[in-house]
Amino acid sequence: MKRIGKALLLIFFILLVTAGLLASRIYSYSNTRSDGPADAAIVLGAAVWSTGVSPVFEERINHGIDLYQNRKVRKLIFTGGQGNSNEPTESSAARRYALQRGIPASDILIEEKSHTTYENILYAKQIADAHGLRKVLIVSDPLHMKRAVSMALDVGLDADPSPTPTTKYQGLSSQAGLLAHETYYYIGYLLKRPFLKAQG
Repeated sequence: MKRIGKALLLIFFILLVTAGLLASRIYSYSNTRSDGPADAAIVLGAAVWSTGVSPVFEERINHGIDLYQNRKVRKLIFTGGQGNSNEPTESSAARRYALQRGIPASDILIEEKSHTTYENILYAKQIADAHGLRKVLIVSDPLHMKRAVSMALDVGLDADPSPTPTTKYQGLSSQAGLLAHETYYYIGYLLKRPFLKAQG
């Protein structure tokens, strides 16, 4: 029994160290930035409400708009399906927001099927391929970048990170919570990645 206990303790320690190393990589990567030029910015979806986009999503959309207005990208691809039946899809809400701020409809592309980050990326790639958009910037929150760009590269996108310059996740507790969330889901993605590649 003592041997089993020691073995379990060792496994727990290894998992803890691995999670810590991955969290460190996620945090370090959050400072990696490329602001173009590129063919398009893929803006990853976030929550929308009946009254409009959530503050987190607004930060992402605004950064995409800034990239477009500064001629770093020539197209915006908004992603995200419908969360609740009484709300618009995330991407259509983002499109409406961008139109209200003067972005031409011809330069806005959307996908409305996705419900996860991986689906955001996968369906956005289909749109990019259909429109001959080869180089893209991935727009999301800084701590989301490592997982999102890893997914983008895995599905075959020529992608660079362009995290939002500001974030609604302020304060140590909020940042720590988001980092723990991202570490958990990044580990989950790494475990699933071989099977996703096999399906592709």
